[in-house]
Amino acid sequence: MRTRSNLAILVALVAAGLFLTMALTSPKAEVDGVAGAAGTPAGDPPPPSPPSPPEWMRPLHPGERPPQFVLFSFDGAGSDSHWKRVLPLAQRSNARFTGFLTGLYLVPNSERTRYTGPGHTPGKSSVGFGGTEADIATRIGNLKTALAAGHEIGTHYNGHFCAGAEPSGAKWTTAQWNSELDQFFRFVREAPGLDLPDGTVKGGRTPCLEGKKDQFFPAMLTHGMVYDSSGTAGSLAWPSKVDGVWEFPMPSVTVTALDKRVIMMDYNLWFSMNGAKDEPEKASLFTEWTVAAYFRAYDAAYAGNRAPLVVGNHFNDWNGGAFSTAVETFMGEVCLRPQTVCATYGQVLEWMGLQDPAILAALEAEPQPRP
Repeated sequence: MRTRSNLAILVALVAAGLFLTMALTSPKAEVDGVAGAAGTPAGDPPPPSPPSPPEWMRPLHPGERPPQFVLFSFDGAGSDSHWKRVLPLAQRSNARFTGFLTGLYLVPNSERTRYTGPGHTPGKSSVGFGGTEADIATRIGNLKTALAAGHEIGTHYNGHFCAGAEPSGAKWTTAQWNSELDQFFRFVREAPGLDLPDGTVKGGRTPCLEGKKDQFFPAMLTHGMVYDSSGTAGSLAWPSKVDGVWEFPMPSVTVTALDKRVIMMDYNLWFSMNGAKDEPEKASLFTEWTVAAYFRAYDAAYAGNRAPLVVGNHFNDWNGGAFSTAVETFMGEVCLRPQTVCATYGQVLEWMGLQDPAILAALEAEPQPRP
């Protein structure tokens, strides 16, 4: 009897052990939300599928006209209040834009000596620094939100040393531009939580549009950058490759009320209207003139060679916010027009890379409108 009893106990123990082993090795077994052999954490959603490219991101059909690209860009890209205005507007308008970030806006005021501008003393800047750590955290949040929405971040370099703050960028050598970019990318890399993947910053615009291309283009290439938007043109022109860098020039446009041609950058427009004096009582008038100038340039490009329209701006409140209101009004209207795409520089370069080189050459050879 004792032998049979011991045998029954042994069989029961073996069966229990076998059951426990099967349970623990089952692919569906989970204990406190920890996955078993399947290797996927319990409750984690599957990784998102990569977004589909937009319909226009394809080669042109024979005889098809290109989209009318509009390239909105904002130098500095630091102001929280302007991010909060432009991001929702872009979403409503199906627009993508580029923020040219000033690297010092990622450096707290208390750490200003981390920066030494070429030819300048440590801690010196013409545009200040990033404020408090809380200010910078807010800014980083805006940058990450923008990137997640498909917008682009480029560089506006760091110290913004223009003519009069010598040595200005106009006099810098390639070695000095390399120093400026080394510091920009270090500030980006060290910004807490920003975590930009390598290759995210593909281009930029120099402060005050200064700098010699034979000096700063080599520095751009050294840092893996492929486009610049510091040049200007009297007409509406397709991007062209200069010494290995794609140049997207800002056009000049006629301000009808002044009968004057002006570089289509907000500060230049303001200066043409009243010498860049603060006259907020004229804000609505200056907004009206600026919006009219934008549409004049757009209409000329759309009816002409369809060159990408570069609209240069800053996050600013100049003259009672006249120019921020103007660019926001223009974005909200033009980006919803047929055959019009408000895109980033990177998107336009990607689109150009899909085209037959002969088609691009034909577009570049078309007459260039002078709006």
